[in-house]
Amino acid sequence: MSVPPAGHRQVPPPLLHAMVSLRGSSAREITRDALLQKVSEERQLRSHLRRAAAAALSIQRVWRRYSVIRIVSEQLHEEWEALINQPDINLTKQWISSMMLRPFLFFVTQPSSWYKGQQDKTLNSISACFKIILNSINSMDASKNLCSFAVGTPEERCNHSCCKDGNMVQITDTAMRLAVSLTDCKTWKKITSKDTRAADASVESLIEFIGANQSGTYSCLRRYIANLGSHALEKKNSSISTDDQFLITASAVTIALRPFHSMRAGRGADLNGASKEYFTLILTIPDLCKRLPPLLLPAIKHISILQPSLDILLISKDKIFEEITKLEKSGVSSGGSGTIPYCGWALGNLVTLATEHDDLSNSGCFVQGLDCCLYVDAINCVSQSLLKFFEENKEMLLSFGDSVDTSFIKENDTSDSCSRTLFMDLLKPIYQQWHLRKLLVLVKEDAVCKRQNNHDPDTQTHSRSLKLLDIVCFYYHMLRIFSLLNPSIGSLPILNMLSFTPGFLVDLWGALEISIFGQAVHKLQEPKHERESATSSSGEHVSSMRQRRNFKDTSNKWSNVFQKITGKSNDAEDTNLVDNPLNSEQNGEALILWDIEAMRQGSECIGKDLMQMLYLFCATYGHLLLVLDDIEFYEKQVPFTLEQQRKIASSLNTLVYSTFIQNGGSSRKPLIDVTVRCLNLLYERDSRHKFCPISLWLAPARNGRIPIAAAARAHEAAFATLPGNQFSGIPIRSSVLTTIPHMFREFIELDKASRRVTGEVSGPGPGSIEIVIRRGHIVEDGYRQLNCLGSKLKSCIHVSFVSECGLPEAGLDYGGLSKEFLTDLSKAAFSPEYGLFSQASASDSSLIPSNSAKLLDNGIDMIEFLGRVVGKALYEGILLDYCFSPKLLGRYSFLDELSTLDSELYRSLMQLKHYEGDVEDLCLDFTLTEELGGRRIVHELRPGGKNISVTNENKLHYVHAIADYKLNRQILPFANAFYRGLGDLILPSWLSLFNANEFNQLLSGGLQDFDVDDLRNNTKYTGGYTESSRSVKLFWEVIKGFKPTERCMLLKFVTSCSRAPLLGFKYLQPSFTIHKVPCDVTLWATIGGQDVDRLPSASTCYNTLKLPTYKRSSTLRSKLLYAISSNTGFELS
Repeated sequence: MSVPPAGHRQVPPPLLHAMVSLRGSSAREITRDALLQKVSEERQLRSHLRRAAAAALSIQRVWRRYSVIRIVSEQLHEEWEALINQPDINLTKQWISSMMLRPFLFFVTQPSSWYKGQQDKTLNSISACFKIILNSINSMDASKNLCSFAVGTPEERCNHSCCKDGNMVQITDTAMRLAVSLTDCKTWKKITSKDTRAADASVESLIEFIGANQSGTYSCLRRYIANLGSHALEKKNSSISTDDQFLITASAVTIALRPFHSMRAGRGADLNGASKEYFTLILTIPDLCKRLPPLLLPAIKHISILQPSLDILLISKDKIFEEITKLEKSGVSSGGSGTIPYCGWALGNLVTLATEHDDLSNSGCFVQGLDCCLYVDAINCVSQSLLKFFEENKEMLLSFGDSVDTSFIKENDTSDSCSRTLFMDLLKPIYQQWHLRKLLVLVKEDAVCKRQNNHDPDTQTHSRSLKLLDIVCFYYHMLRIFSLLNPSIGSLPILNMLSFTPGFLVDLWGALEISIFGQAVHKLQEPKHERESATSSSGEHVSSMRQRRNFKDTSNKWSNVFQKITGKSNDAEDTNLVDNPLNSEQNGEALILWDIEAMRQGSECIGKDLMQMLYLFCATYGHLLLVLDDIEFYEKQVPFTLEQQRKIASSLNTLVYSTFIQNGGSSRKPLIDVTVRCLNLLYERDSRHKFCPISLWLAPARNGRIPIAAAARAHEAAFATLPGNQFSGIPIRSSVLTTIPHMFREFIELDKASRRVTGEVSGPGPGSIEIVIRRGHIVEDGYRQLNCLGSKLKSCIHVSFVSECGLPEAGLDYGGLSKEFLTDLSKAAFSPEYGLFSQASASDSSLIPSNSAKLLDNGIDMIEFLGRVVGKALYEGILLDYCFSPKLLGRYSFLDELSTLDSELYRSLMQLKHYEGDVEDLCLDFTLTEELGGRRIVHELRPGGKNISVTNENKLHYVHAIADYKLNRQILPFANAFYRGLGDLILPSWLSLFNANEFNQLLSGGLQDFDVDDLRNNTKYTGGYTESSRSVKLFWEVIKGFKPTERCMLLKFVTSCSRAPLLGFKYLQPSFTIHKVPCDVTLWATIGGQDVDRLPSASTCYNTLKLPTYKRSSTLRSKLLYAISSNTGFELS
C-alpha cells in the first residue's frame, strides 16, 4: 500500500450521495427554567431518600430500645419476684431502697407491664411491694425502717417526685394507707427525739407538695369522690366491701385535709395554695356531703377546714372562679352535675358544711366556731357568680320553665331534673327559720358590741361585724336563685320563712325607712283631715261590723270573727270613678306629701343596696299580705301600723309610677315585678276597705294629666312590647293616667276604627253575623252558633228569635234584639240553677264558677264562652247586672275572702292560726280532702304533704296553703277559661287598668243612685213626645221625688240593669227613650177629673219606656211605682 508523501494533501473524491448520521437526531437545547426545576426535583428526591433512611434508622432505634427495655423489664420482673420470694431475706432499708424499689419502679412504669397478659402479675407485685414498705415503716428497728432515710444523712435523703397515677382499684386501699403513713411521721416507728425535727421537715415538705397544683393530688381525689355516688346508694350497689371502701374514702379525705392540719398551718403558715385547690376541686363536687360516709363529715365540717376555705374565696375570688370556669369548660365529669354549674354546687356544699340541721324538727345551728359574717360574705360571693352564670346562659333557664315537678326523684328522671332537686335539697337550711333567727341575733349582738366599743376605745376591734344589709343581700340572691332553679314552687319556701319570721319585716322596713326618708325622719305628718278620715273610716267600718256580729251571735267567738271579716263597706266614698278625684282635693299639700322624693327618679337611679332591700321587702311583704287577715291589718295593726302602711304604699306608688312614666326599669325588671305585685295587693286591699286617702294614689301625677287619647295610645304602646300574657304584673294606674272608663271607651273606639280600616264589619248591615235563637234554648243555641267565632264576635250580630211555639218572631234587629239576647243569655247562664255559676255566699252576691261545672262535659268550654259574652257586652257598652268574684278576673285573693266561700273552713283556719297550744296535737298534715261527685279526693298542698305534720312553726304555711288552694288553685282552670274568652274581645292590657271592683262597675254601672239631670239630658223622645210635653215634664218631676232605690228599680225596669253607665247616660246603648202611648179619655171622664188608667210598659231591648199620656203627677207616680214593683214589661202593655 503506497503512502502519500509528507506535506501532500490528498483531496477526497466528490460525494455522489448525502451523508447520514448514525447517532440519531440532534438534542434540543433545554430552557433555563426547566433546567432549574429539574435540578430542584432531583435535590428533593435526594433529600427524601436521606430522610427516609434517617426515619428508618430512628424507627429501628426506637423499636430496638422498646424491645430491649421490654426484655430487660421482663427479666428484671422475673428476677425481682425471685428475689422477693426468697426465704429468710434480710429486709433492711438499704435493701428495700436499692434491691427492691429501684427495679420495681423500673418495670412497673413500663407499658408492657400493663398488657393483658402481664396486668395481674404486675398488680400482685405492687401489692407485695406496698406490704413490704408498710411493714418496714412499722418496724422498730432503725436499720429496717425505710422512713429513717428521711432523718439520715443528706446523701440518704431523697426528693419527692410526681408520678402518673393509675386506675388500680384492687390496690387502692394499700396505696392510700401508704400515702397516709408517709404524710404522718407519728406513724414512723423508731424515730428518736433528736430526729423529730428532721422528720417533721420532711413530712411538711411532702404535704406542701401535695397541696400544690403541680402535684395533681386534689385532681385525683376529685375524680375518686365524684365517682362514689350517693353514700346510701353506693352501699347498696357497690361490689367492694363496705370496710374497704370506707378505709379508701377515709384515707382520701385524710390526704385532702393534710395541708390544713400540718404543723406549718398550726404556726400560721400560708395555706393559700392548698385552700385554692381544695375549694376549686373538692368543694365544687356535686352533692359532696352525700357522697361521703357520715362518719367523715365532721372532719370536713370542722372550722379549721371551713374557715381557710371561706377566707381564700374572699381573697382570691376572681382567680378561683376563673379556675372553676376552666374546669367546667374542660368537660371533666363530676358525677352528675347536670344543669347546675360548679359554682352552684360550691354554694350548696358551703351551706351544708356550715350548718347542722334536722329536716323533721326544722331546727339546727351553725358549726361551732363559725364566723357567720365570713359565711354570709362567702355565700353572697358565690351566689353572685351563680346568677351571673345564668344571665350569660339564658337558654338554660328557658328549659327550666318547661320542667315538670322535680320534687320526687324517680328512676326514669332525667339527670337535669335530679341534679336540680339534689341541689335544692342542699339549700334546705336557708329556708328554715332558725337560720334567719340566728343571723338576726348576731346582727343585734354585733350592734350592741359596736356601741359599747365606741364608748371604750381600748376594746375596739377592727374585725367586720354582721349587718342587716348583709342578710338582705344573702336572701335577695337566694330568692332569685330559687325562682330560677325551682320552677315547680319557685321561691315559695324562702318567702314562707321570711314572711313568718317574727320581727324580720319590721327590722327591714326600719332600715328602708331610714334610707328613703332619712335618718331624722321617723314619722310622716299627714294632713289632719285625711288622717282622721282614713283612720275613722277603718274604725267605723270595724265597729259597725262588731255591732252586727254581736247582734247575730254573741255566744260563738269564731262566728263573730267570721261575721266581722265578711262585711264590706259600700259607702259611696270607697270608690267613685265617675267623679274626677283630682278636683276633689281640698289643697295641694296632700299630693306633695305622698310624692316621695327619694323615689321620684325611678328604679334606675336607686343604689344597689336600696334596690336589694326594696326587692326583699316587696317580695316578702307581698307574700305576707296574702295570709294577713283584716283583724291583724286594721285592728291589731301587725306587722305595721296604718300610718306605716300608708308610708309603704306611697313609697312603692311613687317608685312604680316614676319608673313607668320614664319608660325605665328594663335593667331592674325583677325589682319592678315584685314592687308592682306588692303595690297591687295594697291597692286591692285599700279598694276593698279604705286605709289610704285618695291623694296618696294620685300624688305622683300631681303635676299634670295626660289627654285621654294620648294616654290610651301610650298605654297600648307600653303593653305592645310585653311578651305573652304578662299583664297581671302591671300596676293599677287608674288614678295616674286619667279617669279609666274614658280610656276604656277610647280603646274600644280605636279598635273599631282599626277594624273599619281593614274592611271588617262593625255595624248592622250586610256582612253581619246572623243567628237564630230559640227562646227556650237561648244558652245552647248561643253557644253552638257563637262559641267558634272567637275574636270575630266583635262584629255586629243580627238576632232572630223563634218563639216557644216554634214560630219566627217579627221584628228587625237594629241593636235592640242583640241587647235582649245578651241580657237574656246572661240571665239564664249565670243563674245558679243552670249549674255553671253560683253566688260566693249569702252575704256576697258576686259570682264564682261552681265546682259542679267540672262534672259537665263542656263545662270549661261553656265558661270560656260566657267570658266572650261578657266581653261582647263590654265591647258594645251593654250593661249586665252581675258582679264577678276577683278570683274569676285573675286577681289573687286574700285570706279573708275565704269566709265568703267556705265559712266553716275559714273559722277553723282562724282558730288554728291563733291557737296557742301545741298544734301537733291536732294531728293535721298538709292535705285537703274534697268531695266531688260522691267521691272523696285528697289533694296534697305541697309535695309529700301526707307525711308533713302541721306544727307551731309551719302552721302559717298550712293556713296559707289551704287558702291558696281554695281561693286560687281550685278555681284556676275556670278563671283561665273565663279570662281566655274575655280576652278574645277585651285585650288584657285594657283590663289591667281595673281592679275587681272597678271592673264590676264598668260591666254593671255605677254604684248607688244616678244623676236624674244626666239621664234627662241624654233621653230621646218618640211617638209624638217632646221635652216640653206635659206628661214628660210630670215624669221628670216624679222621678226626682223618687227614693234612690225606686230610681234604680225604674232603671232596671227600662234597661234591665239597675245601675247607670259608669261614664253617664251618654254611653248607654241604645239611648234611653220615652215613647208616647196615646190614651183616649172621654170628655165626661176628663171633666170629672178621671186620669188615664193604663200602666206604663217597657221595651228593655231598646231601653224604651212606653209612657201613657198622664194628666196628673199623682197618677203617674202610682202607676209607675206599680209597674216597676211588679217587675214586668211587655205584659203591662
